[in-house]
Amino acid sequence: MTSSHHLQPYHPVIIRLEEIEKIYGSGDTAVHALDEVNLIIHQGEYCSIMGVSGSGKSTVMNIIGCLDRPTAGSYYLERVDVSQLSDEELAEIRNRKIGFVFQQFHLLPQMSALENVMLPMVYASVPSQERRDRAVEALKRVGLGNKLHNKPNQLSGGQQQRVAIARAIVNKPLLLLADEPTGALDSRTTKEVMDIFNELHSSGITIVLVTHEPEVARLTERIVWFRDGRVVYNHLTPEEMLNVALAT
Repeated sequence: MTSSHHLQPYHPVIIRLEEIEKIYGSGDTAVHALDEVNLIIHQGEYCSIMGVSGSGKSTVMNIIGCLDRPTAGSYYLERVDVSQLSDEELAEIRNRKIGFVFQQFHLLPQMSALENVMLPMVYASVPSQERRDRAVEALKRVGLGNKLHNKPNQLSGGQQQRVAIARAIVNKPLLLLADEPTGALDSRTTKEVMDIFNELHSSGITIVLVTHEPEVARLTERIVWFRDGRVVYNHLTPEEMLNVALAT
């Protein structure tokens, strides 16, 4: 099987971070969360961002997801410098181009699985019948076709995370961002959720996954390693990553 390393030149760049800095606070109390970060991710990649707590990995995820703005530098999403866009334009990009999966599932407790998955399409002005059809299709895709009408409290943690993944992919995003998506799950459920990410990647979705767990990162194709707000390794394979993890 050809590695993604060899495929990259034929796939367009969808994420380009150039000299990104993120500083919180000012003066003596300023915290440099990101320091001159350069990163390129191609369409179709399955990439994880690794690092210990405080390394900058969640900060860079928030910038890639248009949830936060860099203090300096440029972020190009599909060749558009999104660091220059208005809040309204960023909200539009988040809704139409980016699917989010978080450690906490962020499901609305009073809504069924189906209604939770339909929600992003309400904001995208998708007609109601199409919303329902697409939500059913997304839930079937993550193996929950028989749980459409269950509320979150009637689902296990792994099932709730699968609902969250269905919600993230229902608008057919350009990019799927997952921030510690297995952090609240046991090892067996972690494997089930990672199998879903693998299937989604096989279908062509670009996935960027933030994790501090080497056993999760090694299930992706490329690992970017952060330390002290900088990229210290840009393109580790799973095998190389294990050696780095053992050495740190």
